[in-house]
Amino acid sequence: MNLRKIILKELLERKKQFLTSFIAILLGVIVIVAVKSVSNSSEKAIAIQLDNLGANILVLPQTTTIDNYFAADINAPEMPEEYVERIANSTIKGVDNMSPKLSARMNIGEHSFVLTGILPKNELASKPIWQTSGFADPGLQAACDPNNIMNTSHGYEDPKLQRKVIDSLGEYDCITGSDVASKLNLKEGSPLEINGTEFKVASILPQTGTVDDGRIFIHLRTAQKILGKKGVINAIEIMGCCSAISEGLLGNLRNILPDTKITTINHIVQTQVETNHTMAKFSVIFLIIIILVGGISIGNYMWSNVEERKKEIGSLLAIGASPKDIYYIFIGKALILGVIGGVTGYVLGTLGGMILGPRIAGVKVLPVPLLFVWAVLIAVGVSVIASYFPARRAAKIDPALILQEI
Repeated sequence: MNLRKIILKELLERKKQFLTSFIAILLGVIVIVAVKSVSNSSEKAIAIQLDNLGANILVLPQTTTIDNYFAADINAPEMPEEYVERIANSTIKGVDNMSPKLSARMNIGEHSFVLTGILPKNELASKPIWQTSGFADPGLQAACDPNNIMNTSHGYEDPKLQRKVIDSLGEYDCITGSDVASKLNLKEGSPLEINGTEFKVASILPQTGTVDDGRIFIHLRTAQKILGKKGVINAIEIMGCCSAISEGLLGNLRNILPDTKITTINHIVQTQVETNHTMAKFSVIFLIIIILVGGISIGNYMWSNVEERKKEIGSLLAIGASPKDIYYIFIGKALILGVIGGVTGYVLGTLGGMILGPRIAGVKVLPVPLLFVWAVLIAVGVSVIASYFPARRAAKIDPALILQEI
């Protein structure tokens, strides 16, 4: 007796019942895979967009008033630079990069500009203005992304969307915004006197339409020296992992620095959180649907099959088949149903995500290999569990009673 042949023959002879159960499993897997594929790509796209904005958390002295997130450090009160070390030495996770700054307004000739001291290697260069400055090094790995997944392209080929930092800035070099260069007629290599100290213009940033157009960037240590503010800063820009922000990173930072004001780009972070939560809810809903609908459909198919095949089952038991053999026949059918449903559902779900992702979420969706494993496991699990009781029922049939009825 060849159990494999019996299982295949049984599936082929009950095509309609098999097809009904197969479709129930297939549709559930397709939807789960499609939703999760779009969700994964959407989360990565939003994380990349957050990277492109630069720092998404700002630490300021408690008395600072924030009228403009991107200009809050200008003429803000000072705080100890030691706060940077306090965060760095803490155990909190999700802080990808910290950039301490010291900014002050000053007049050069008849014009007023903002002098900003920055630290090379700490100044995150994820905004496009820094990508053309010639100072960016190869990249910075995300602290909440040890496998460097977020730093890969995922189909986004724009190099501006990668985490980069300013590689070097000489003690008496400066980087000027476009408005500064225009008003002072500066070019790369031009001398520029700031507060009695001569600097060389190392680079001129392209116009951005932000406060950076009117800034002059120099080394933080040099800025502290010429401003007479050694050991102090007035802002710490932090690149926080977007998932860590949603999990309470701001609260952890406030516990470490209770006498500071810590803020973030709320609406962007909230968008990311809401998107993740919505996709997660959809995944759970469809997982429940596949378990209920798919499980009931398969269980009904197997139970009906047992009732219809009592005579055949009794005959098999009478000619030497063991109860385990009967049990394995039904579980074998469930395994085949689950594997075919899981594999087909993954393929169709991935294709659906790749087609609908750009139209619905505006993101490019790529296949997620891990979802293949989950699709097959879920489909097989639902099929086997739903078939367990019908299989036990078939294995316990008494061949003597069945033969008496013939």
